[in-house]
Amino acid sequence: MWAGLYLGWARHRIVVSRLVRGGARGISEPVTYLHYGTEVSLYSGKTRAYLRYKGIPFEDRVATIEVYRSIIVPEVGRPVIPVVRTPDGELLQDTTVIIDALEQRFPEPSIYPEGPMQRLFALLLEVYGDEWLVMPAMHYRWHPRRDNLLFLLRELGRTASPRAPRLVQPLLGLPAAMFFGRKYQAYFGVTPRMHGPIERSYEALLRDLDAHLADHAFLFGTRPSIGDLGLIGPLYAHLYRDPAPGRLMRRIAPNVARWVERMQQPEPRHDDGFLPDDEVPETLYPLLARMFDEQLPILVDTIGRVHAWALEHPDRARVSRIIGAHRYQIEGVSEERKVTPFSQWMFQRPLDLYASLDDAARARIDPVLERLGGLAGLRTEVPTRLAYRDHRLVVEGR
Repeated sequence: MWAGLYLGWARHRIVVSRLVRGGARGISEPVTYLHYGTEVSLYSGKTRAYLRYKGIPFEDRVATIEVYRSIIVPEVGRPVIPVVRTPDGELLQDTTVIIDALEQRFPEPSIYPEGPMQRLFALLLEVYGDEWLVMPAMHYRWHPRRDNLLFLLRELGRTASPRAPRLVQPLLGLPAAMFFGRKYQAYFGVTPRMHGPIERSYEALLRDLDAHLADHAFLFGTRPSIGDLGLIGPLYAHLYRDPAPGRLMRRIAPNVARWVERMQQPEPRHDDGFLPDDEVPETLYPLLARMFDEQLPILVDTIGRVHAWALEHPDRARVSRIIGAHRYQIEGVSEERKVTPFSQWMFQRPLDLYASLDDAARARIDPVLERLGGLAGLRTEVPTRLAYRDHRLVVEGR
């Protein structure tokens, strides 16, 4: 999100960290996919897990200053990761865009369940991971600084200058740590008064997910879904790898820790697929209920804010990354956070799927949504739709 900071402090060098080869799933294309990201990047963890699971041959390249200057900024228009270079030279940006483009080229095994209930809930959990769990991810990365700081300084410094002496690398990471460590609070509303509520909510989420993963390898069976990929971003890069939250995860949710490891290092085997008969285990219901309670009101409010912004800016196609602020609530405590239109674009995916359901599917799904508190939110109309075009968020039709 703030990868542009590297332009001011990181020394440049492109590093190929490792080559991941296909073959387990019969892929024969040459190794020409390039994945630009970092291990400390939340969203890089999502695309890397996808590429590994699908067995797509790729080179994992660290996004250094040279990558930003020579590749990402000239072609994308801003310093952002991850991006993927395809064999034909196309540069894909945004994790959902990357995954959907590669699903067209590598359709099997699909990460999208065919059953309408599994597919809907998988899309919702992708939004939850991508757009909401970034708050506990940022909190646990930067709040327990005594436990995490040296690790983060080394990680950020190694990204800035991979060949610098180890003793120097933490100094190179200091400017980024100072910037990121302050920026997230205002952006996501993770102020000191929210530390306790966020920690209670996250620990409850860990326990609920741990209970589910005690009986299932992934969310919907023995195959990762788009929902798993949405959750892996924050749960890997920040909440598993960083020392303090990593210890917490292993202590209270060992099944979640093992799931993170499966997602990042998938076994070279064919899976049995998603659960039959479009089953969504009830052990997933607490996760969905938590999403509907905490995030859904913000998503619905964002739709209204985007519509108002579009009416106020009738001649603008490109949408601002932030369009004001609104209040959110966790564990009965409220705070202000920024309004991010990108969340609406992500939420349009499950909304569109729900709107397309036939009567039979709705008769089965609606009672579950109502029980969990999500039915009204899934019936939300979107008066101003957003699209992602040329690496930018735009008002659809403009």
